[in-house]
Amino acid sequence: MGNFAYLLVDLIMGLSSIISMLLFIYIVISMLVSFNVINTYNKFVSLIYGALYKLFEPILRPIRNTLPNLGGIDLSPIIVFFALKYITPFIAEVIIRLA
Repeated sequence: MGNFAYLLVDLIMGLSSIISMLLFIYIVISMLVSFNVINTYNKFVSLIYGALYKLFEPILRPIRNTLPNLGGIDLSPIIVFFALKYITPFIAEVIIRLA
């Protein structure tokens, strides 16, 4: 059971880092789109931005709804980053201790 627990922890940590990287890419692309640096009429940009929007919007929307209105500043991605950074190692530690 011990080896399986370590493999599961490695999988969870790897998925967490991939999700963090994709979230960072989503934030950068959304900022570039909002400042009109890149054009959403470009098919490649539209494809990437649309896929990341569909992936992260169900995660970010409930957080946005609970946060107070800060005048156009969106703090929900920061909350997701901190959650991934601090909750994932906690989950990994629990899995290892249970094994």
